[in-house]
Amino acid sequence: MDISSCMFLIVLTFVTIYVFLCSFFGKITKQYCKLPPGPSPLPIIGNLLELGEKPHKPLATLAKTYGPIMSLKFGQITTVVISSADMAKEVLLTNDQFLSNRTIPQSVSVLNHEHYSLAFIPVSPLWKELRKICNTQLFSHQTLDASQDIRRNKVQQLLNDIHQSCQIGEAIDIGTIVFKTTINLLSNTIFSVDLIHSNGAAGEFKDLVTDITKLVGTPNVADFFPILKMLDPQGVKRRQTKNVRKVLDIFEDLVSQRLKMREGTSVDSHKDMLDAMLNISKENEFMDTNMIQHLSHDLFVAGTDTTASTLEWAMTELMRNPEAMRKAKMELEQTIGCSVPLEESNISKLPYLQAIIKETLRLHPPVPFLLPRKAERDVEIGDYTIPKDAQVLVNVWTIGRDPTIWVNPTSFSPERFLGSQIDVKGRNFELAPFGAGRRICPGLQLANRMLLLMLGSLVNSFDWMLEDGMKPEDMNMDDKFGITLQKAQPLRVVPVRISK
Repeated sequence: MDISSCMFLIVLTFVTIYVFLCSFFGKITKQYCKLPPGPSPLPIIGNLLELGEKPHKPLATLAKTYGPIMSLKFGQITTVVISSADMAKEVLLTNDQFLSNRTIPQSVSVLNHEHYSLAFIPVSPLWKELRKICNTQLFSHQTLDASQDIRRNKVQQLLNDIHQSCQIGEAIDIGTIVFKTTINLLSNTIFSVDLIHSNGAAGEFKDLVTDITKLVGTPNVADFFPILKMLDPQGVKRRQTKNVRKVLDIFEDLVSQRLKMREGTSVDSHKDMLDAMLNISKENEFMDTNMIQHLSHDLFVAGTDTTASTLEWAMTELMRNPEAMRKAKMELEQTIGCSVPLEESNISKLPYLQAIIKETLRLHPPVPFLLPRKAERDVEIGDYTIPKDAQVLVNVWTIGRDPTIWVNPTSFSPERFLGSQIDVKGRNFELAPFGAGRRICPGLQLANRMLLLMLGSLVNSFDWMLEDGMKPEDMNMDDKFGITLQKAQPLRVVPVRISK
């Protein structure tokens, strides 16, 4: 027997003993708290086999058997899955103060990112300061209103790029071209520069961001058996470290360039988010260059991937539902005029366009489980107990397809939101794609403006055909799972000049 085989047997022995002891003490714990119902776990691995490649779907199926609050064992991690609007309200609002912290996957614990990430750091004075900065400065209504010109210019560049493809009848990859617009919109808002200058570069950066989110969402044995974290058996941490390093290096260069420009002058050179953060750093030690780089990482990874994915799903649903596309075009034509540039001030007059975005987020929430929460103490919900340190997942994908809430839940029907008071701002738990409570997505308002402006502009500026004469009913509607829910097969469509 060689040395590697001996080491494997030693590790396996320790893991088996560790699992046995955890299981033994877990059974004792169960005597003192009533866990929600759930499928019986297998020895050692628990319910890991239940996850499959797309966990949101098998967990939705299990919820039909075990109910809207159920417990599973993923390795040594007790996980409670929430699958109804009422139970989501209990987690996201009623017991928010005890369920606001995060379980931190190994894929986030790279390059100290877990200590800087607004999405994952625990509720603390630092977290409160960062949220305050986001709410009052970075994403306030005043700040967003002041940056309208940036969004207008970037959307116009998007339409110019599409017009070139239109002239030669070339199909475009909606996800990639929208990703390029989204990332340049964000980079101009934060750094006053275009980060991407070609569709090829956009594709490369999109692949990088997609890999980051995929690794965050990938079931990782080291997360389920903490003793294995130092071994990184799936290579998740090793791969993620390379990815995050690439992103942080980009922002390090941009921050360094700005600091050099600001030397010897007290005048803000660009008056963008970076200047705002550097000004804050003069008075608050926590907002150092490391924090700015990691916060920028979160804003870019979260903002670009989810926005591009949602818009691709929206266009996919409109291509698959020509009547909905016709109604959207008619509303835009009657409100602002066919092919007339869409302004953010027009959006409040476009209820059907808003309904399309809501319906897309209902059927295709960008983060199907939101981000994982962690119980800081035993939490009583109904007749059950969520035990301390349990991971809590809210399956908003399932809630968005709940037949007790939605009529014909799998059908794309924007009309269901016309005249409805339901919104995505965390007040209605049947539709909470951005979360709710203190952990609601801080960039919600910016994301909503970007989605409505880009989708309305695409619909109002061109007619669209599927590539190679494909019929709408033959479109591939499969999704692929990561921390975000992307379209498995990219949407390729041919823009056509609107005949007046």
